[in-house]
Amino acid sequence: MNPASLIKIVDDFNGKKIGVIGDLILDKYIFGDVDRISPEAPIPVVLVSDEFSTPGGAGNVANNIAALGGTAYIVGLLGGDEAGEQLLQKFSERGIDTTGVIQNNQKPTTQKMRVIARSQHLVRIDKESNDYIDKRIEGRIVNFINENIDSWDALVISDYAKGLVTKIMVQKIINISNRRNKCIIGDTKPIHVPYFKNVYLLTPNLKESREITGMTDIKKAGKKIQRQLSCNVLITQGVQGMTLFEGNKVYHFPAKGKEVFDVTGAGDTVVAGIALSLASGANLENATIIANHAAGIVVGKVGTATVSVEELKEDLKNNG
Repeated sequence: MNPASLIKIVDDFNGKKIGVIGDLILDKYIFGDVDRISPEAPIPVVLVSDEFSTPGGAGNVANNIAALGGTAYIVGLLGGDEAGEQLLQKFSERGIDTTGVIQNNQKPTTQKMRVIARSQHLVRIDKESNDYIDKRIEGRIVNFINENIDSWDALVISDYAKGLVTKIMVQKIINISNRRNKCIIGDTKPIHVPYFKNVYLLTPNLKESREITGMTDIKKAGKKIQRQLSCNVLITQGVQGMTLFEGNKVYHFPAKGKEVFDVTGAGDTVVAGIALSLASGANLENATIIANHAAGIVVGKVGTATVSVEELKEDLKNNG
């Protein structure tokens, strides 16, 4: 498809409604400079110059959807804590619907704190509980999706294996989606891959595909996942691009990133781009082309970043 046709699809992102179900994470970034080693231990002393927080995990998928002109409906669990309140505020600022967010004290809000000095990622500090949610919360989430899915154009399950996504939940959501003819995309960790049978598209990265299948050959790995789950498969490979397995066809798309600065959250950008493209009438091949361009832009940014419609259209025009 020529760039003008792809740009037309991106124009149609506006107003598309995407349900995003998954683990909600607060990503924190602390920036500073290092000019000495601590006298207390052989570690650098970071003098903080700036810090900010942004939605991560499934929240980053929703964030990317919103940045690309779509309307994201986030569904998940937050703790009754300051981090949870921060995330709700950030979702509100971005126009992300939080009606499907449950907030209580069963689990603390997951946080990832990264310290970066002179463009070097020094350390990451995680605060989380990976305990699975109870049956009551599981039921509330499934019921919410069942009641709202008819107004959505597509769904994403963004599973970071932090305890929200359960086998029963995924199977029920996929069944509901397929019965209502709604496209559903799964992005999950290898431990939960068997839950995703009959999903429309699964999006593992190269490392995950090898862990799932025990195979180093990407074509054999992709085909095996297809057979196991009865779904299409997109394997993202960083600087090597991405490979799509759709039915009997295999497509490879070279990476579009000119300078890879930070791959954090790039997979979330890919999922958001594909969901919006499919919701806008694109076929899976063209949806992947658009998502590949979006990923090429976001890896040139610092941290958990997003892509704007203007950036994406410009990249499609100049690098299609």
